[in-house]
Amino acid sequence: MKNTFGTSVCVTLFGESHGARIGAVADGLAPGLAVDEAFVAAQLDKRRPLEGLGTARREADAFTFVSGVKDGKTTGTPLCVLLANTDVRSADYAATASLARPGHADYTARCKYHGFEDGRGGGHFSGRLTAPLVAVGAIAIAALRERGIVIGTHLKRCGGVSDRDFADLDADLAALNTAAFAVLDEQKGEEMKAAIRAAAADGDSVGGILETAVTGLPAGVGEPWFDTVEGVLAHALFGIPAVKGVSFGDGFGCADARGSTFNDAFRAENGGVVTATNHNGGVNGGITNGMPLVVQLAVKPTPSIYKEQNTVDLESGENATLVLKGRHDPCILPRARVVADSVTALALCDLLAQRYGTDWLKTGGA
Repeated sequence: MKNTFGTSVCVTLFGESHGARIGAVADGLAPGLAVDEAFVAAQLDKRRPLEGLGTARREADAFTFVSGVKDGKTTGTPLCVLLANTDVRSADYAATASLARPGHADYTARCKYHGFEDGRGGGHFSGRLTAPLVAVGAIAIAALRERGIVIGTHLKRCGGVSDRDFADLDADLAALNTAAFAVLDEQKGEEMKAAIRAAAADGDSVGGILETAVTGLPAGVGEPWFDTVEGVLAHALFGIPAVKGVSFGDGFGCADARGSTFNDAFRAENGGVVTATNHNGGVNGGITNGMPLVVQLAVKPTPSIYKEQNTVDLESGENATLVLKGRHDPCILPRARVVADSVTALALCDLLAQRYGTDWLKTGGA
């Protein structure tokens, strides 16, 4: 059973949606990094469901660092954060416990864990476990900012509505990191909210695309072939529940382009090298080129819907129908954007530590 990501900076997740506690252990963080609990709480707030757009489950997300932090700084030894589950309603799942929910991991979990898994609220597969990821990710995000590396994510597409593209990245990322609903065009944001509400009113759900940009990364980070920047990030980002696709730069748009238009021409500027365009999303040959890193995540519609669905009773082996109870998000994108930021930050910390050493985030220097 593998619930750990990373090589130099490693993160392990534990817990279940309706268990007493969930948490994460981060190992390999440099000693002396600031642990601003107010910033951690603010990041967790971004993950909360927005009124009228998300689940009715309301968790306080009170967190405790039980190791690896002293006097507001990381110690360099394994850091462990715990969060309590306080607003659970396991009875909602009792009557349908043996019915495999379409789109969920109920059937595959049964195949792997032989019926010993905790299926309440999705158990260990639940998006609830993204909360500790956000908590430890906040430390990584803050450390990267101290090194001039800034991360931000917007809802590029949601419920069939598209946001505008990134333009002035510094301004756009600053705006996104203070926005309650992470879009660059407020009118498009209102249209997305309307699409989410319409799906919810119909007992249904919607998905979309998250787009993350990272500025300030030095050139030369990553490895060719199997530990590429894209490979490491995709490995981590596919761990976010409901992510079904990861692409970089123009992504699949490159398939219909010609090399003459897709290639990013180089030019000398201010003593360095930049590219005139960024179709490759800041990566060449698996290694950062110093331009902004741009990543898109395709997020499927939330599988928990209130329409009748065909399924199988895993106890009897008979065909059955399912009508879900419980509290569910009609769309997870508004909450998942901070999860994308957090996972990206942790993966980049791992890549940077492999390139420059585990103390680089504290000492700087390339």
